[in-house]
Amino acid sequence: MASPLAYVLRNLWTRRLTTALTAGGLALVVFVFAAVLMLDAGLKQTLVTTGEYDNAVAIRKGSETEIQSGIGRDQANVVEMNPAIALDADARRMVSKETVVLISLSKRGAQKPSNVVIRGVGPAGFALRPQVKLTAGRIFAPGSAEIVVGSNIVSGFSGTRIGDSLRFAQREWTVVGTFDAGASGFDSEIWGDADQLMQAFRRIAYSTMVVRLADPQAFDRFREEVNGDPRLTLEIKREQTFYSDQSRALSTFINILGLTLTVIFSIGAMIGAMITMYASVSSRVAEIGTLRALGFRRSNVLVAFMLESLFLGLVGGLMGLAAASLMQLASFSTTNFQTFADLSFRFMLTPGIVASTLGFALAMGLIGGFLPALSAARLQIVDSLRAA
Repeated sequence: MASPLAYVLRNLWTRRLTTALTAGGLALVVFVFAAVLMLDAGLKQTLVTTGEYDNAVAIRKGSETEIQSGIGRDQANVVEMNPAIALDADARRMVSKETVVLISLSKRGAQKPSNVVIRGVGPAGFALRPQVKLTAGRIFAPGSAEIVVGSNIVSGFSGTRIGDSLRFAQREWTVVGTFDAGASGFDSEIWGDADQLMQAFRRIAYSTMVVRLADPQAFDRFREEVNGDPRLTLEIKREQTFYSDQSRALSTFINILGLTLTVIFSIGAMIGAMITMYASVSSRVAEIGTLRALGFRRSNVLVAFMLESLFLGLVGGLMGLAAASLMQLASFSTTNFQTFADLSFRFMLTPGIVASTLGFALAMGLIGGFLPALSAARLQIVDSLRAA
């Protein structure tokens, strides 16, 4: 004879104030847990979409970021002539020799400046990144002191609108266009002519090279050829892999901090759920005795109270998940620990996060309700009825 679900729901409704408060406590923990996962997913998605699968990035061996890398002109020319590199419609090699530096800009409404990536790109720079679309103005003219800025830079930093001038590297640079990079990391960058930026920053070497492979499946062969060339001291990575690696340090920090807070809060929430369930058992001793006298077994009582606790966890999970889903409307800006540059990205809710969050909420309900349910199941019939 099984305890009906209606019995469980009726008891929760009878104690609706206590139920709401307990579910609210669980919802707070679930909100923190889901927000951490969404933040990490948004970060990884932003940096993964920065790269194209068909593209490969060449950096100096031992360099973890573009800022640290350096590629001499002679090495860049050797890589450019590799037959694995694709040609465009005009039979030009799809290669962008790039220089990457950091400058400080003032954020809107903030006193302290933040680091921003300045990327000097070659003529094929835009063609190699089809997700980068010009939204206003025009592309900078080659050989000029003109720049175009990403959407996050325009919205977050002063003096970056079309027609404004930025002074860095002892020169005035005019903003002539803005672009949208499809919520990728390029949205937090400023682009200009690579040769002009190298001269302005007194660089004698490029930072990186980005190339389009004629056959994406030939990546391993291309990498082996570069590694085996004694003239080169370069490392080759797929562009998606390279930018994904840039999220590792920040992702680790977000997860450690967020999960530490989640564990602390979840202990409090489970204790709250446990107290609520113990109070429920205490107020229904006679009722439990009556159920046992009517033929309900100990397992039926145990299941009934566990269902109550799981339902509390489910309600709290849905409430917390609903609140966390609203975070998708907001963007988050922080410093990327790999590049030390400002990076903007959004919270991202995925089916996997929904499943993990609800599973976490049910686990809290299960753990918080197990001991009270066990206590209820162990009550003796005679003692229970005597308490009536």
